[in-house]
Amino acid sequence: MHQEHDLNPKPLSIKDYLIVGSLLFGLFFGAGNLIFPLHLGQLAGGHWVTAMIGFLVTAVALPLLSVLAVSITRSQGVYDIGRPLGPAFALLFMILIHAAIGPLFGTPRTATVSFTVGIEPLLPANWAHSGLLIYSAIFFILAFVISYQETSIMTSVGKVLNPLFLLLLFAIFLLAFFKPMSAASQQPITTAYQDKAFFNGFLQGYNTMDALAGLAFGVTIVTAVRQLGKTTPRSNAQVTAKAGVIATGLIGLIYVALIWIGATTLGKFKLSADGGVAFTQLVNFYLGRLGQVLLAVLIVLTCLTTAVGLVAAFAQDFYHHFPKISYHTWLFLTCLASFGTANFGLDTIIAWSTPLLMFLYPFAMVLILLSILSPLFHRDARVYGWSVALTAIAACLDMVAAFPPVISQTSWAKALIAWQQQYLPFANVGMDWVVPAALGAIIGLAFYFGDRYHRPVKAKKYAQQKS
Repeated sequence: MHQEHDLNPKPLSIKDYLIVGSLLFGLFFGAGNLIFPLHLGQLAGGHWVTAMIGFLVTAVALPLLSVLAVSITRSQGVYDIGRPLGPAFALLFMILIHAAIGPLFGTPRTATVSFTVGIEPLLPANWAHSGLLIYSAIFFILAFVISYQETSIMTSVGKVLNPLFLLLLFAIFLLAFFKPMSAASQQPITTAYQDKAFFNGFLQGYNTMDALAGLAFGVTIVTAVRQLGKTTPRSNAQVTAKAGVIATGLIGLIYVALIWIGATTLGKFKLSADGGVAFTQLVNFYLGRLGQVLLAVLIVLTCLTTAVGLVAAFAQDFYHHFPKISYHTWLFLTCLASFGTANFGLDTIIAWSTPLLMFLYPFAMVLILLSILSPLFHRDARVYGWSVALTAIAACLDMVAAFPPVISQTSWAKALIAWQQQYLPFANVGMDWVVPAALGAIIGLAFYFGDRYHRPVKAKKYAQQKS
């Protein structure tokens, strides 16, 4: 049997790990990574630690596993992750993932968060809607122009901006640590977090969209590791895991600080509508007007860097699968769609993104786990098929339950939700996909191992008959 070897058999240096780690950090850390943990802290109040643990599972551990899944299966993108279920499913899954992290929610959020946190506090109150319209138009024109030329200018700018932004964030953390607004453990707890803090924190982690981003852009990391000479799946996954621990460890520490600070803000401010408002209040409290201006400049530029990466990746992937439409046309379409979505405002984007995330995340989690374990069953289509088919039932019901009241309060939706709550275990905590997915995996594995057992038996009987 042919044994694969790495092009570079030597151990990588600390510098190599830091390079890959910084790539991963840049891939995952964006606008949503600031606002959602901060708002979670406000929602959880005194139960911030329990909520934080749940949040870290889906916002830190799962994105790392998604990149490992890409590495282990040698995928070239999110399409390959769904490939064992056939090209039609793989294409649909790719479109939905890119739509979620692209023009439907992820990309517009880069404009709305940077406006809400950076620009809106500097404008008169009655300029909010017209301000967002003008700002988002300029924002996406810039994103389009920079991506159109496919230059590396924003990558270079990002190398300067991200450290500056992190320094500003670190300054706020220090001020909050030495001069906390209140004791986090003594703050009021919202109803949902009274006895389900862990599960609600777990579900809030979906909003970062990082596990989906890991599937879509994980190939960037895997390719970077291959360029360092770690070309076999085993060593590639090991290097990715070690570098991933560095990157996600840093992101995890930032989350812990933000969730704790979010809880402490309740001593001075009321529960905010979203994390963007909470972040503005936080910066103004500790750094005043000058801090707000500095934050505005940094967050606008860092969000623009993220937006350029998202629109370019969307256009490249769609051009690869639908080459009749040019890269530049796809780029224009995603920028135009993102501009349109952005003008619904941050609260509306969050409200309507939640149902799609409740639908997509169970599939993503199941496919990530199956991909990591796939060497055990040789990516057998039946294991994937049964797991995903049974997951789909719960995912569809979760999506219906998460819709805004205009849909979730209709008579047909109420009937479906009542059935879901009665018959699916863990439905009350949004985890009703777990049992069907596990059952599907067991059925698929039974078929796979059954075949493996019967094949030698049949061969032996056939040989005996021939003799």
